[in-house]
Amino acid sequence: MPNRLRRLFVLGLFVPALGGAREPASAYGRITASPDGIGKTYMGREIARVMGWQGASWLERAEREDEERPDRLLAGLELRPGMVVADIGAGTGYYTRRIATLVGDSGRVQAVDAQPQMIALLSESIAKAGLRNVTTVQASSTDSRLAPASIDLALMVDVYHEFEFPEEMMTSIVRALKPGGRLVFVEYRAEDPRVPIKRLHKMSEAQVRAEAARHPLIWERSIPGLPWQHAIVFRRR
Repeated sequence: MPNRLRRLFVLGLFVPALGGAREPASAYGRITASPDGIGKTYMGREIARVMGWQGASWLERAEREDEERPDRLLAGLELRPGMVVADIGAGTGYYTRRIATLVGDSGRVQAVDAQPQMIALLSESIAKAGLRNVTTVQASSTDSRLAPASIDLALMVDVYHEFEFPEEMMTSIVRALKPGGRLVFVEYRAEDPRVPIKRLHKMSEAQVRAEAARHPLIWERSIPGLPWQHAIVFRRR
């Protein structure tokens, strides 16, 4: 083993793989699960339990307009007619419907969710709104199932912290971005104790940026003016 690799191995930065190759050590770990977590960590952060489809009505609550100001977020995304946008963890389609209107008939929205029950609710919501530029995508826990280099912008609203396999899921999402495509994390602010959301369902901007740095992404900016959330924009290198 070369001296450099031997030092990395001793430090735990590389682990053996099949065939004698070397790969980065996993960022995953295990702890005793907290009431709102799954007992699995990623870069020291316990992964939160998924909000099940049974809580779908919370996604459509009237108070969301004031609590999250979706109008400000959407303005900050700078969406244009003809864009292809992926709404990751689309749920009932709260943002999908709004995005579909902004990208117009010449654009497309890929509404992605891992829960088949949410996909059913999402399909019903899209049909009720009469939207013809939306396609639903059934993801797995490790794969967004989006075509490579097909997306101008991917939006993740209050969902990334629940990914059971964030490394793998992020790899699939970044792969789906066109060169220069944007990826936006929207997460409740962990730094602000006034945000009335459970701890594991909040993230600091520093944590988001540290986890994004494991992928070929460049931090571009943060969208200001949201009452409770960070909206952090990255661009694919």
